Amino acid sequence: MRILTVDDDPIALEMLGNALRGAGYEIEQAHDGIEALEVLRRRNCQMVISDWGMPHMDGLELCSRIRKRDLSGYVYLILLTSHDSRQKVVEGMSAGADDYISKPFNPAELLVRVRAGERVLALQTRDVAIFALAKLAESRDPETGAHLERVRRYSRALAEQLSRRQKYFDLIDDKFIELIYLTSPLHDIGKVGIPDSVLLKPARLTTEEFEVMKSHASIGADTLDAALREYPGATFLQMARDIAATHHERFDGTGYPSGLRGDAIPLCGRVVALADVYDALTSKRVYKDAFAADHARTIITGESGSHFDPEVVEAFMECEAEFLAVREEFNEDSNPAAAIRQEAGR
Repeated sequence: MRILTVDDDPIALEMLGNALRGAGYEIEQAHDGIEALEVLRRRNCQMVISDWGMPHMDGLELCSRIRKRDLSGYVYLILLTSHDSRQKVVEGMSAGADDYISKPFNPAELLVRVRAGERVLALQTRDVAIFALAKLAESRDPETGAHLERVRRYSRALAEQLSRRQKYFDLIDDKFIELIYLTSPLHDIGKVGIPDSVLLKPARLTTEEFEVMKSHASIGADTLDAALREYPGATFLQMARDIAATHHERFDGTGYPSGLRGDAIPLCGRVVALADVYDALTSKRVYKDAFAADHARTIITGESGSHFDPEVVEAFMECEAEFLAVREEFNEDSNPAAAIRQEAGR
């Protein structure tokens, strides 16, 4: 990560540079706010560590100017200051600073705060990556659009409902719920590898074509596996991979691509399986009309223990009202703009 350090005191700049370079960071330097803005115009710096009191443009004004600029990504701002009053801290944060360190700074504290900032920036990178991949899948499949938003809302509702059961106290926490909301839109990422003649066919698929379509689960899993090998610690990639690979598995072992059974199917896959099928049932397609909510409910409950995990089905029954609210909010039939977008994609 490239960090811009800003201070009118050359000794302070040298101390900052030594501490950060020693921890493996790439450093840019500026002696006041005006010079710092010029550096940011030329170089992509993900973090700025600036002194508060400087001539020409102080750290407070620098924070405010950075927040007003149209930069390529979020810049994490840390102010170095001898002002330690609560009022000054509020003033600095209000100007756009993310954190502050009292001067003279302790190198160990500096590095801890920089690493905390890295975690924040990593979350932004994660969300951008998920969004970009989901939009890639959407661009290839005319039946997405609001489908992605509905499935992520359904998946979150199911996870939240399951989290209230004692069995899932250790399995579903706030992070799991956040991740399933973020990554469930990637369930069909493998459709980017399906030929147009199959993916865009305006009718039911033949048996042979359906076999080709089924391969999207393996293609998606392989794609995300490749990303995982490069970033093995990325938990969002692990969940996205599991969802892509298993959202067409069935609880009785008759699904695809691996014929997994019961708890061998990752929980996130079991959750998204129901969310995805519910949306397919209640959405209009070129080969079928949308099913009414009570008809969809009958199908879902009728396949408890065969297609779906019975406990996920129970969670669905308990939060069906939330499903209906999401369905109404993102109903393309009652949203002309959404309907036009979907029709234009065919």
